[in-house]
Amino acid sequence: MYNPAIEQLPLEELRQLQNERLRALIARLYQDVPFYHQQFNNLGLQPGDIQSVEDLHRLPFTRKSDLRSHYPYGLFARPMEDIRRIHASSGTTGKATVVGYTQNDLELFDEVVARSLYCAGARPGMKLHNAYGYGLFTGGLGMHGGAAHMGMAVIPVSGGMTERQLTILQDFQPEVICCTPSYAQTLAGECARRGIDPEKLAIRYAVLGAEPWTEAIRQQVEQGLQVKATNIYGLSEVIGPGVSQEDVEEQGSGSYIWEDHFFPEVVDRDTGQPLPYGEEGVLVFTTLTKEAFPLLRYWTNDICSLYYDPNGKRTHIKMSGIRGRADDMLIIRGVNLFHTQVEEVIHTLPAFSPNYRLIVGRQGHLDQVTVEVETAPGTSVAATEAQDELAAALKGTIGLSMQVRLCPPGSIPRSEGGKLNRVLDQR
Repeated sequence: MYNPAIEQLPLEELRQLQNERLRALIARLYQDVPFYHQQFNNLGLQPGDIQSVEDLHRLPFTRKSDLRSHYPYGLFARPMEDIRRIHASSGTTGKATVVGYTQNDLELFDEVVARSLYCAGARPGMKLHNAYGYGLFTGGLGMHGGAAHMGMAVIPVSGGMTERQLTILQDFQPEVICCTPSYAQTLAGECARRGIDPEKLAIRYAVLGAEPWTEAIRQQVEQGLQVKATNIYGLSEVIGPGVSQEDVEEQGSGSYIWEDHFFPEVVDRDTGQPLPYGEEGVLVFTTLTKEAFPLLRYWTNDICSLYYDPNGKRTHIKMSGIRGRADDMLIIRGVNLFHTQVEEVIHTLPAFSPNYRLIVGRQGHLDQVTVEVETAPGTSVAATEAQDELAAALKGTIGLSMQVRLCPPGSIPRSEGGKLNRVLDQR
């Protein structure tokens, strides 16, 4: 364990630490960030009114729109002379969200990424093939810093250029790879296509994140690359990768949130009311220790549940896999639909590969969904039989009639290193 004194801290002591850090955070935000000062005044609250994490529900959410309306530096809590790095989101749906880091923030970033890598099976002295993009995106530099902090040798490959990636995997022999799950699928598929024996590669652990994924993708990646694949979760606004991590020996049981730094809640997506452990809702984070860009109750839009695992190695809370994003949920003829639900159904049928996408259109006044899915290599199932089987399984599991279109292997777009869009909305 990378930091057992913290990772196995008794829950009562962990809660005490969170409350102390929250009170200090509230005082700093009230004094240093006009946005939060005004929020408290609007509610008639003073910093001393928030004494513990149980009081957080009294405060409003911070949303991405708040970050954009204070673009670029309006929510920074430290003067620019204290800032040592600036990152930003892609801004594909509006202005970019800009985040800053003090030197202490960067050390915190390194610490939680190092914890996550260790949790995933990495150890000092190993080599990390870092296929996350370097630049304004937090993934590349974030993973790089944490790996170096832990004592790994980092190979800063960045994203794309798949042929070069495969050459480096063969020649440099890294033991760990990090990238998006869809790009790990691409690499696994290319190894098979080019006749590269994954047993001759050194990689044994894949740390995958930045997009929702399912057990179907895990199975394909683990078989195709001969690795143990785990999920790393994060988002730029909270810090970047390293907010939570799945343990390599506890696969499928959720990801530990490093809640000494990031206090999580799950709330109802419609009412905003806190939900009990185990219920699925929108994930919300309060950053307890960040200096440059701290946030109160940040609405992530990610859908998951929270729970403590009595059989887990650590005392920190776990989060389930991300079902999808609240703003990406499709509502088709009154039925809520996430693309990951379709992926889970496809995984149960051997005639199909996990490569698929949803085409959303409109016929008259009704929305329609077509599932384009590749057949598994060497499948002998008749096209009409396979289509009918999948359509019936989707209807029976999700409760929604969808058209199915079979595609030959290799025909549906793959990730070239970044996130892969599984939904094409043509409405």
